[in-house]
Parts: sequence; C-alpha cells; structure tokens
Amino acid sequence: MAGAAASTLTVARKPGGLYQNNPATREAPWVRRTLLTLGLGFFLLFLVLPLLTVFIEALRKGWAVYLAALLEPDAVSAIQLTLLAAAISLPLNLVFGVSAAWAIAKHDFRGKQLLITLIDLPFSVSPVVAGLVFVLLFGAQGWFGPWLQGHDLKIIFAVPGIVLATVFVTFPFIARELIPLMQAQGRDEEEAATVLGASGWQTFWRVTLPNIKWGLLYGVILCNARAMGEFGAVSVVSGHIRGYTNTLPLHVEILYNEYQFAAAFAVASLLALLALLTLVIKQIVEWKAHSQVKEAP
Repeated sequence: MAGAAASTLTVARKPGGLYQNNPATREAPWVRRTLLTLGLGFFLLFLVLPLLTVFIEALRKGWAVYLAALLEPDAVSAIQLTLLAAAISLPLNLVFGVSAAWAIAKHDFRGKQLLITLIDLPFSVSPVVAGLVFVLLFGAQGWFGPWLQGHDLKIIFAVPGIVLATVFVTFPFIARELIPLMQAQGRDEEEAATVLGASGWQTFWRVTLPNIKWGLLYGVILCNARAMGEFGAVSVVSGHIRGYTNTLPLHVEILYNEYQFAAAFAVASLLALLALLTLVIKQIVEWKAHSQVKEAP
C-alpha cells in the first residue's frame, strides 16, 4: 500500500517539484477562464489600447507631419537633453547602487536599516515634492541661492537641476535590484577569495560582478527608462524653457497644451517606443539569466 502511494506521488510529480493532482492547486475550468479573460481584458484596455492610440494619432496626418514634428528644433533639443540627463544620471546611479548593495549585503554596520530606508525614499516621496525641495535648496531665494548667484552658478531652471532631479527619482532602481540578489548569494565566495589572498578590487571584479551581472543589467535598463520618462520632478526644476530645459515628456505636455496634437503624439511615440524597447531588452536579459541558471552545475 505504501509503495503504491509513493509510486502514485512519483508519477504525479512535475519536473518543477509540484504535484499535478494537488487539491490545493485545482480549480474549476470556469474559474481559470474567468481569470484569464479578466487578465487579458485589463491588458488590452490599459496597455495595448493606449499604445495603439499613441501611434495611430501620431501617424494620422502622415509620415511627413510625423517626421517634421520629430525634426523640429525644439523637439531635437528635448531629445538631446533627455539623452544627456540619462547619460549623466545612469553612471552616478550605477556607482551608488553597486556600492550601497555591496555595503548592505556584504557587511554589517550600524545604521544599515537607516540606509535601506533612505534608498526607498524616492519611492515614497512624490517627484513634485522632490522638485520643490531642490528649488528650496538651490533656487534664487533658496538656502544656497545667494552663494550660487555670487559664484555665477545656476542649478534651477538649468541642466544641472534637471540632472539632480533625475538622479533623485532614479537612484533606488539599481540598488534595490542588487540588494536582495547579493544577500541571497551570501558572503562565502567573497570570503574564500579573501582567504586566498585576493584584494578587494580583485574580489569584486572576479567574484561579485560575474554573479550579479544580469541583475545589474536589469537594474540599469529600468533606471534608464525611468530617467528618460521622468516628468514631475523635472517639470518643477526646469522652468519649461523651450529649446533649453524641456525634456521629451515636458515637450509633449507643451505641444498638447498648444493643441498641436499630431506633434504631441509624434513625440510621445518616441517615449512609447522606448517603453517597448525596454520591455524587449528586459525579456532578453531575463531569458539569458534563466538560461545561465539552468546551465549551471
């Protein structure tokens, strides 16, 4: 009897370790169909339909109008500023994220929990509030405003303010992606490398970095997408100066408010394409990471 039961369980076991006939995972067919229908319905209504609308409206007046909207000087300036803000903020977030994750996952120190809380701060603070804080600090009437004016330095309503706001709203992404990954991996390999005489840099480059490369790349992708799409904090510190401090999201808002709908949707389509490209790259990274895990001995 016991042997038959064991045999039954063995046959019922899936490759992943679950049981096909586990009563706790069975439901009526109509429940599965209902859940699937609801999921697909939400997907089509809130994701596919808005994306299709953006591209349909962008191309409604033809390719000539679409390309003219993208090649217009203010649009080119907005694209360049968006790329510049992302190009500056991404390396800064990369250094901070790796350093913070290394410190939190590999070392014990007083104030670790406080550091984790501070890393999560941009997730809980509205980007608009963050922008107002920068205005309070670096604006003409802010705490450091007189000193900045005395040294002919301008942060608010200029490119440095946009970069600061972008860095603030994006710096948790890489750190938050790496911290649980590095904590799950533990410290054994780093400690073994240290015992064998490896320096700190050698341990990082040859042991830690290969173990976290996919998670790091995943965090970089999300950070870059967030940097290019940021609106709230950048809107507060930019001043909306056309051709100078407008990023792509701000340029879309201005065009829409001026009833230039075709141009607004044309520029918005670039952000939509960025979102789609981010999803494709994210999927490729996840697939490669999964393949590497399956191939590991």
